[in-house]
Amino acid sequence: MKKNKIYISIFFLMTLIGFSGCKDDMMDEITKLEVDRTFSPTGLTANVVNKTNVLLTWKAVNNAKTYTIEVFENADFSGTAVKTIPNITFTQVPYTVTGLAGDTQYSIRVKGVGDGIVDSKWVTATAKTDPEQILQAINAAKLTSNSVALNWPAGQTATTITLSPGNITRAVTAAEIAAGEAIVTGLTGETLYTAKLLNGTKVRGTITFTTLLDLGGAIPVYPTDNFATLIANANAGDVFALFPGTYNINADITATKSISIKGAKPTDKPMIKGMIIRLKANAGLALKDLDIDGTGSLNGNQAVIYDEASDNAYGNLSIENCIIKNYVKGLMYVNVKALIESVTIKGNIISNIECNGGDFIDFRAGLAKTVNFSNNTVYNSALARDFFRMDPAGSTNFPTITSVITIATNTLNGMCTGAANRLLYVRLANQQIFFSKNIVANSGGILTNQASTIIVAANFTGNNYFNAPTYLAGSATSGAKYDTGTSTTLNPGFTAPATGNFTISENTLKTNGIGDPRWR
Repeated sequence: MKKNKIYISIFFLMTLIGFSGCKDDMMDEITKLEVDRTFSPTGLTANVVNKTNVLLTWKAVNNAKTYTIEVFENADFSGTAVKTIPNITFTQVPYTVTGLAGDTQYSIRVKGVGDGIVDSKWVTATAKTDPEQILQAINAAKLTSNSVALNWPAGQTATTITLSPGNITRAVTAAEIAAGEAIVTGLTGETLYTAKLLNGTKVRGTITFTTLLDLGGAIPVYPTDNFATLIANANAGDVFALFPGTYNINADITATKSISIKGAKPTDKPMIKGMIIRLKANAGLALKDLDIDGTGSLNGNQAVIYDEASDNAYGNLSIENCIIKNYVKGLMYVNVKALIESVTIKGNIISNIECNGGDFIDFRAGLAKTVNFSNNTVYNSALARDFFRMDPAGSTNFPTITSVITIATNTLNGMCTGAANRLLYVRLANQQIFFSKNIVANSGGILTNQASTIIVAANFTGNNYFNAPTYLAGSATSGAKYDTGTSTTLNPGFTAPATGNFTISENTLKTNGIGDPRWR
C-alpha cells in the first residue's frame, strides 16, 4: 500500500511538470502570432461634407500597410466602381472622397491591404450627397416679365431645366452647356418661380426668382416723375403704370386723350394725393388699382370733372379696384353738355366723400348711356347732399338717349344723414334704374322724393336696410318714395365699421349674396 502511494505521488509530479512545459510553449505561440490575411478595418463612418464630398473615418488595423476605397452607385457593389482610391495610409484618415455627383446615393467600401498577405474583407457604409448648387445669382439685366437667364459655370454638364409653378421642363443644349447659360421664356409676370438644373435625375442647382411685373406695354411711372407733364403729353391709348410710393399731385390734371392710369402692383397700390382729373376733347379715362386721396386738392373739387362741352360722345369712364377718400364735393361731376358712352365704378372702397357743394355722382347737364355701380363699399359719404344725381338737362341735351343705371351688390354705410337727402335723385326724361342686393345700413335720408325718379318694384330686389327705416316707410319728407320690392332689415353684423371692416356675420345675407362680395 505504501509503495502505491509513492507511485501516485510520482505520477502527479510528472503531470505538473508536463503542464508547466505546455503553458510556456502556448505563451510563445500567442506572442508570435502570424496570420495569412489582413484584419478588416472597424468603425467605418461616412459623412457628406460640402454637398458632394464624403468624409470617411475608420480605426487603424495593425497589420494593414495601406487601405483601398471603392465607391459604387449601387447597393450590391456590382459592376465597376465609379471611384477607386488605393494606397491610403492611416495618416491620411479621416479621408475625404471628392469629385462625386450631387443628389446621389453611394455605397462605399474599405479594405485593409497587408504586406505579403491577403487583403482584408471589405467593410461598408452608405452616404447620399446633397443636391448641388452651381446655379449663379440671377442677372437682373436679363430678367423680364416673361423670361429669365439661368447661369452656371461654363462647361458643367446638365440635361434639363425645370421650373414651377407651371411644370415647365426643357432640355439643355450643347451650346448652352458650353456657354453656361440658358434663356427660359414663356413665364408669367410678377410670379415667384423655383428653377432647377438637372443632370439626368440629379439636381445640380436650385434657385428662386420673381419675374418682373408684366406692364403689357404700359409706361412705367415713379413718384419722382412729373406725372402732370406725362398726362399732358400722353398719346391716345397710353397706359401709365404707377409703381408703389406717394405721388403728391395737389393740382388739377387735364387729359385730352383717352388714357389709363393703373397701379403697377395691385397688392401695393400707389398713393395719389390731391389729384383732380379734368377731361376734355371727348377723352376716356380708366383708373385701376390706385389709392386716391383728395386731401390737398384745389378748391375741394370732385375727383373727376368733365370740363368741356361736346356734341360727340366721351370715351368710357372706368374706376375699378381703387381706394378713394377725402374729396369734399363729390366723386364725379358733369356740368357741361357731355355724353359718356359708359360709366363703370366697380370693386372700390370709397369713404369720406362729404358732398359739400356737390353730389356724390353728379350729372347736371350731361348723361351716360349706361352707369354700372357694383361691388363697391361706400361709407361716411354723401353726408350733406345726394348719392346719385342726374338732372333733366342731360335729357334736354341728348333727348334720344335712355340712361340705364344699375346699382348692385354694394355695401353703403353711414349715408345721406339729412332727412331729405336722397340715394336716387334721378330726373332724366328717359331712365331705367335697377337697384338690387345692396346693403344700406346706419343711414338717414330716403330713397327719393321726386315724381320723375322712376321706381319699379320689379327692378328693386333683394336689398337689405338695417337701421335705415325711412327707405321702407315712415319718412316725414314730402313725396317720399320707398323700396316696394323684396327686401329685408337684417343686422349684417359688421366686424368693425368704424375702421372700415364691413365683414358680415349674418348668414342669410351671405347665402343670398347681399352687399359687396369682399365682405361675405
